[in-house]
Amino acid sequence: MATVLHAMNKADVRAKVSAEEWQVRVDLAAAYRLVAHYRWTDMIFTHLSARVPGPEHYFLINPYGMLFDEVTASNLVKVDLDGNIVMDSDYEVNPAGFCIHSAIHMARDDAQAVMHVHTPDGVAVATMACGLLPVTQTSMIIHEHIAYHEYEGVALDLSERERLVTDFGDKNLLILRNHGTLAVGRTVSECFLWLYNLERACSMQVRAMAGGALYPPSDAALATTRRQGQSLMMDGGLDRLAWPALLRMLDRVDTSYRD
Repeated sequence: MATVLHAMNKADVRAKVSAEEWQVRVDLAAAYRLVAHYRWTDMIFTHLSARVPGPEHYFLINPYGMLFDEVTASNLVKVDLDGNIVMDSDYEVNPAGFCIHSAIHMARDDAQAVMHVHTPDGVAVATMACGLLPVTQTSMIIHEHIAYHEYEGVALDLSERERLVTDFGDKNLLILRNHGTLAVGRTVSECFLWLYNLERACSMQVRAMAGGALYPPSDAALATTRRQGQSLMMDGGLDRLAWPALLRMLDRVDTSYRD
């Protein structure tokens, strides 16, 4: 079982928020545990967020200083778009995390969830001049949904937000050059599925390139797979099948993310 440091009282938090917000909290906490499960963490230094239902434009993000397997529904930090913590918390928010996530939540109403990680394979692809190549089925499915943002240093300068959202446009995936990967989604579950596919595609490419020359698909196969990807990722609701299975996996091991 995960050890949760300075845990806020679940009943107190749940009593202060709507049922809709509590469900988002549970889903986002589950996503943190899944990132830990898949070993995508960078100690305490990356971040996932989700918009709080309602008109206030608040979002939830991890308590800075906690490992991802310590995150629970009740210890997520609620902030506004100016970086103010709007609900009692024992924790601060990662400044770079706030810069990146607030930029996207301000600009994209469809981005109900945002997930950013620094995995070895994701960062490796982010440093390749070629970026992510459409050479595997997974990469072909997501390839046209990827944008790129140039590295400017640790994301502490709020002026970078405008450039980041301009580069991102309306895509679902962003490769941050020399830095990492990022996904957005209409729900936490959809966002996680986008991130999963991006990370899988990066790992496949790193392994394939280590083996020598790559074997590219035909133009016809690439076009077909891109069309299929639109159906699978945007219209098919694969997250509705995958997400309950992922939650069952978490629950078999540790249900404390729900606290």
